[in-house]
Amino acid sequence: MITDSMIQGIGMTSQRTRERLINRLSEKGISNKQVLEVMLNTPRHLFVDEALASRAYEDDALPIGQGQTISQPYIVARMTELLLADSKPNKVLEIGTGCGYQTAVLSQLVPMVYSVERIEILLQQARQRLRSLKINNVRLKHSDGSWGWKQNAPYDGIIVTAAPSTIPEALLEQLSMGGRLVIPVGQQGQAQQLAVIHRTEKGYEQDIFEAVSFVPMLSGEA
Repeated sequence: MITDSMIQGIGMTSQRTRERLINRLSEKGISNKQVLEVMLNTPRHLFVDEALASRAYEDDALPIGQGQTISQPYIVARMTELLLADSKPNKVLEIGTGCGYQTAVLSQLVPMVYSVERIEILLQQARQRLRSLKINNVRLKHSDGSWGWKQNAPYDGIIVTAAPSTIPEALLEQLSMGGRLVIPVGQQGQAQQLAVIHRTEKGYEQDIFEAVSFVPMLSGEA
């Protein structure tokens, strides 16, 4: 059971430590005040192994097991900011639940989040964390992320936390008209780019923002 004192943290997980991280994110160009506030108040230290809790508010990716990582706070903030850039989506699909941290951030900014994870043990751990934090506007599914989650489509926004070499067609098809897809694209170990795809009446428009480094999007379930 997660208590209020655990959420508040002490020492390297305290409010002061979190505020320093938020200042760094602002200095690096994150300007959406809602995103920064949610990042400040979300207990990232509860989404990593206890042995790594003291590093939770460093601006670094950290291992979460199963060959996966919790994304760098800057990248979480940047992708969330890009997702919310035009308007607040009502329904968002997240590909790659991981430890549930990005899911928790999104849940405080949009009414409904659907999240897909291919590694079952990570999904189970994320579900337990989100329940303990009383986050109730999230639905989780164990599935291949490249398939999306067709039953609940279309989505106003889709955010992908693993990099495919090419954008899965299913994700484009499940995007609502006027919606946006935020996704890293490229091979691991090679140049990856953070892209935003807009669905318009004329088709799909793509903008490239910055170089990133993500674990690869793998097919199948584990």
